[in-house]
Amino acid sequence: MSLKCGIVGLPNVGKSTLFNCLSNAKAQSANYPFCTIEPNIGTISVPDTRLNRLEEIVNPERVVPATMEIVDIAGLVKGASKGEGLGNQFLANIRETDAIIHVLRCFDDGNVVHVDGSVDPVRDKEVIDTELQLKDLETIERKITSLARVIKSGDKDALKENELALKAKATLEAGKSVRSMEMDEKEEAIVRTFQLITSKPVLYLCNVDEGSVKTGNKHVEAVKAAVSSENAEVLVIGAKIEADIMDLETYEERRMFLDELGLEEPGVNRLIRSSYALLNLQTYFTAGVKEVRAWTVNVGATAPQAAAVIHTDFEKGFIRAEVMAYDDYVNYGSEAAVKEAGKFRVEGKEYVVSDGDIMHFRFNV
Repeated sequence: MSLKCGIVGLPNVGKSTLFNCLSNAKAQSANYPFCTIEPNIGTISVPDTRLNRLEEIVNPERVVPATMEIVDIAGLVKGASKGEGLGNQFLANIRETDAIIHVLRCFDDGNVVHVDGSVDPVRDKEVIDTELQLKDLETIERKITSLARVIKSGDKDALKENELALKAKATLEAGKSVRSMEMDEKEEAIVRTFQLITSKPVLYLCNVDEGSVKTGNKHVEAVKAAVSSENAEVLVIGAKIEADIMDLETYEERRMFLDELGLEEPGVNRLIRSSYALLNLQTYFTAGVKEVRAWTVNVGATAPQAAAVIHTDFEKGFIRAEVMAYDDYVNYGSEAAVKEAGKFRVEGKEYVVSDGDIMHFRFNV
């Protein structure tokens, strides 16, 4: 699946450092605005301890994790919606992503310049929000104008679209993002067609210093208070620490460093999993001696849709899915034992995949 999370924020908040930790691609990182001009795109593996357990049981020739794409978008500045600081290009890049990781600087360091001269993550958030909302306002006004012509022809669907477009316009004019609107699933589907940046799900990432990575700080608390009504996750990560972890060559060295900081795992692991969930994705597995593999599907996907991720022919000729829950497979230790325990299931076209299902598809083309 080609769903992407975009990393956004003001210049010099740690976006590219974070991206370098997430991806094998090495984005340039420097202490001045607009260091990143073109968006960097990296394909990253989704950490999943379940794969390790399956590998122990199956002993396959290879293990393939699920992946997702992450995009490092150049720093936005005040006036971006009017083209300031290469704003039009940056905003177009954000529009092409499916979810947003909004990085906020929550550390004090006189050696790292701030584009506005002081550290205030809530103000920074509002600057970005305002620019995205202003751009969306332009987009929705054009949409309303085009819908007016269609409505004259008596198109009933256009009336519903126009109703939602006007609601989105009023929301934006009130200084709120479109994602804050109350909508049912059908309305959300319609609003998605408007391609509004502020309708995308968002995760706030507080980039902190080493001393605050475990407990946070006053800046983090200010961010949490500011976004409390948004139903958005707030993660705390020290991008510099993550870079130090990545520079260590062995697992033992990394483990020792994490223990010294009182951390169970690198922060980027939490970020990747949270981004995966933000995109409304889940994992199912195939497990055999040739390969143990994690496959990515949308939450709510049916068995034929899950089969199509492997190959479109699997969906076209779908007959049935043979399914075991991950917990059952690990509990009983083999497919034969799962069958003996009565936990092996045969499911049809209507089956909705659960996260962690171990699946085998029968098909005929």
